[in-house]
Amino acid sequence: MVFKSNLLCKKIGFIHLINNQLYKSKYLTVFKRLGSHSVLALIALIVIGGATRVMEAGLACPDWPLCYGSFLPFNHMNLRVFLEWFHRLDAFLVGILILFKFALSIIWKNEIPNWLPKTYSLLLFLVIVQGSFGALTVINLLDSYTVTGHLLIAFLLLITTISINQNLENDDLDEPLIWWRLLLFVPLSLSLIQSFIGVRLSSTWSAHICLSFNKQCLILNTHKLFAFPIAFSILLIIATSIYKRDLLNENWKYLSALFFLFFSQIALGVLSLKTNLNEPIFIIGHQLNASLFIAILTTLFFKNPLTKIGLNHSLSSQMVDVNS
Repeated sequence: MVFKSNLLCKKIGFIHLINNQLYKSKYLTVFKRLGSHSVLALIALIVIGGATRVMEAGLACPDWPLCYGSFLPFNHMNLRVFLEWFHRLDAFLVGILILFKFALSIIWKNEIPNWLPKTYSLLLFLVIVQGSFGALTVINLLDSYTVTGHLLIAFLLLITTISINQNLENDDLDEPLIWWRLLLFVPLSLSLIQSFIGVRLSSTWSAHICLSFNKQCLILNTHKLFAFPIAFSILLIIATSIYKRDLLNENWKYLSALFFLFFSQIALGVLSLKTNLNEPIFIIGHQLNASLFIAILTTLFFKNPLTKIGLNHSLSSQMVDVNS
């Protein structure tokens, strides 16, 4: 009788585990999908911001948050006004999307991990700071430090969003390898620094002054110099993944994209300099590549490098207990 009672309890526990996991997955799937849309919207936001800077359209709308006093300035619309207006629209939509995710995390807080509402509150705070920096870029007439801070917050938003997505994927998985994360942290941090130097380069016109008059070349040379340690760290990551075959098998798509983006980034940088920064397509492509490069590095950093099934392990252990 006692044996039957224990068996019944284990079966009930097993069924409860399955129902609980399925119940949670329904809510988490919503956040995963919204998170994927957020990543794409943030990359678009960074690239459009870069295009706005390259096309000297940062002050095309002289007021903020409206443009020429209206939401849609038909009477003043041209390419530069459209870029600045669309950049603000994308930023507004990203803010609404993050606000929506934060509201859902509060409503469903009993059905999702405890860390999720707290992290979304951080995202919401970053959006507010990002909007403030956006206003200051207009008020301060494209001050270089303000523009650089604006990009910094955008990258923090992107990195935080990707970390949330990967943590949702890894919710039931073991912890990733610490040494692997340390390897990835080096090119990620260096790429962020290089991106900030790149913004300083364009927002202070140092590149044009250096190429035209051979003056103020320190920022340009520093920007180019950072390519060497990044190249070494990327090659070290790829060599390590080849040596640790499991890492390569699980992450080959990301690693291949990383390798391609790095060398295409160098090619776009060289082409930008060869054309004396007169071809916006190369500079915008350079910004897009940098955003994708940082996004992939961030994904690899927060992604569990080896697929280890946590849920299946729990279910299997329950099954063994029930069968025995």
